[in-house]
Amino acid sequence: MTQASATPKATRRQHDREIVALAVPAFGALVAEPLFVMVDSAIVGHLGTAQLAGLGIASALLTTAVSVFVFLAYATTAAVARRMGAGDLQAAIRQGMDGIWLALLLGAAVIAVVLPTAPSIVELFGASDTAAPYATTYLRISALGIPAMLVVLAATGVLRGLQDTRTPLYVAIAGFVANAVLNVGLVYGADLGIAGSAWGTVVAQCGMAAAYLVVVVRGARRHGASLRPDALGIRASAQAGVPLLVRTLSLRAILMIATAVAARLGDADIAAHQIILSLWSLLAFALDAIAIAGQAIIGRYLGADDTDGARQACRRMVEWGIAVGVALGVLVILSRPLFLPLFTGDSTVKDAALPALVIVALSQPICGVVFVLDGVLMGAGDGPYLAKAMILTLVVFAPVALLVPTLGGGLTALWAAMTLMMTVRMLTLWLRSRSGHWLVTGATR
Repeated sequence: MTQASATPKATRRQHDREIVALAVPAFGALVAEPLFVMVDSAIVGHLGTAQLAGLGIASALLTTAVSVFVFLAYATTAAVARRMGAGDLQAAIRQGMDGIWLALLLGAAVIAVVLPTAPSIVELFGASDTAAPYATTYLRISALGIPAMLVVLAATGVLRGLQDTRTPLYVAIAGFVANAVLNVGLVYGADLGIAGSAWGTVVAQCGMAAAYLVVVVRGARRHGASLRPDALGIRASAQAGVPLLVRTLSLRAILMIATAVAARLGDADIAAHQIILSLWSLLAFALDAIAIAGQAIIGRYLGADDTDGARQACRRMVEWGIAVGVALGVLVILSRPLFLPLFTGDSTVKDAALPALVIVALSQPICGVVFVLDGVLMGAGDGPYLAKAMILTLVVFAPVALLVPTLGGGLTALWAAMTLMMTVRMLTLWLRSRSGHWLVTGATR
């Protein structure tokens, strides 16, 4: 039965099966990084508030250094899925290999910048005198794992584009377990403090990168794709990712502004912000699992010249995003009394975090729509629009957030500004999805 001849109910069931098959394993892989941060936060948080505050600043900086290059995963997923839909597997994997080589080059460049400038960057973020040394230590050590993190992004994009989200799940589970064991052993067993947490994460990330490389290299050899670096291919991969880089830089600027504002509110507020941001990231990646399914499915449909299938899949994924967002919001409300003690015993930090957690819970349905439509447009290769929309969101958010220390409201007001940011994103993405301008077919866009 073809997409055109299927009944609406049968079509929904087909999309549901595809979404579940891709999104459920993708969730496990997506939450690996926020779970790394949450484990680090839980372990380091019991060393003291200053250490947790330092981790909060360093984690935001480190995540920014890696996440600005998330196009290595997202752009590769869309490109590989399109070529798969068109039946050109060899070219798809070759493009993925170019992305991996690009990841290694970018990782080396980031290390060269972060290592000597770490103290200045931490100071720029307004870290207190007590938190700054811990932030600098964690940032410098963790920076050594950035090339591995970027390789993980690129290789994950290849596998997602090939409609394989199970392998990333298995690697993520292994990496999470290794990270937890190494952190406990190095922080407390070896008495390395916050430095032990950083080293544990670096080792775990390197192990994950090695596992991905084994899988991708085997696939390349099986389909006759070259493993050698190709200057033109690497350059093309970089150029294709520029709009998504702009989009991601704007998003990271929003999160960095939020962290900088929280740091200026005091150690208790930045510590509470770190806990909430860790949870928010976990919830975001859970919703993004549907978006990852969207990237792969939309890319495949458009590569096969099936615009009707792409539209129907988009509509169904938005329904999933709203439903999952509501469920996550309820879960956050119910788990608040149990969640905070996992990270801190400081009553001041808990008092700052509790009302902000309510705002996070109420915003989850909005987040569900945002992440799904973001993934749909990425799968369609609509990077230029995503870049413009995120710049507009940054322009709206920045002045509102920067006024929080002056106008008052503390961390609660800051997270209200974050909800405003997500609402602006939802409106821009919804307008684009309704326009149909993203429905461009073919093996390449």
